[in-house]
Amino acid sequence: MAVPKRKTSKARRDKRRSAVWKLSAPALAKCPNCGEYKLAHRACTSCGMYNGRVVINTEA
Repeated sequence: MAVPKRKTSKARRDKRRSAVWKLSAPALAKCPNCGEYKLAHRACTSCGMYNGRVVINTEA
């Protein structure tokens, strides 16, 4: 059975694990109607538009 010859240092171990857990920021797109940033393929939270039509009523 294969056994490690030397102990892996904490720095080497943590360097290997560091890139795995990084989260990427969500891609934001500008709403063509109001110009607010929104998540892609979702209705705009400020004006309620999606794909050129009103999907959510935002009356205030």
